[in-house]
Amino acid sequence: MRPHHRPSGTLESEVLAALASSDGPMTPAEVQTALDRDLAYTTVMTTLARLHAKDAVTRERRGRGYAYRLASSAADVRAGLTARRMQKILDAGEDRHSVLAQFVNGLEDDDAAQLLRDLMERHPRSDSR
Repeated sequence: MRPHHRPSGTLESEVLAALASSDGPMTPAEVQTALDRDLAYTTVMTTLARLHAKDAVTRERRGRGYAYRLASSAADVRAGLTARRMQKILDAGEDRHSVLAQFVNGLEDDDAAQLLRDLMERHPRSDSR
């Protein structure tokens, strides 16, 4: 393992938290300062660009660069990123049915299972897949 290796998604979460605590859009330099860590400017800039590509943040021109803000509430952004990771995992698997069945069977909370049923009823299966 590299000496400065972070768990996947940790830096993204920190950047999102910094943006969520801000009153307005932040430049990469402002995010870097807010994180109060020894991170390269390019690392912060790359993280913001990736979050923008994932539609988690929006950006607006500020001078020659960009300033970033959350695309929606922090909770919605986190939910969207989690859903995106789940979709990647499902797309990489060979047997989506088994993966989803085991996931649902592993839900201990009956409310969560009911929530899934309710969501399935509200969002009928799309024939696009």
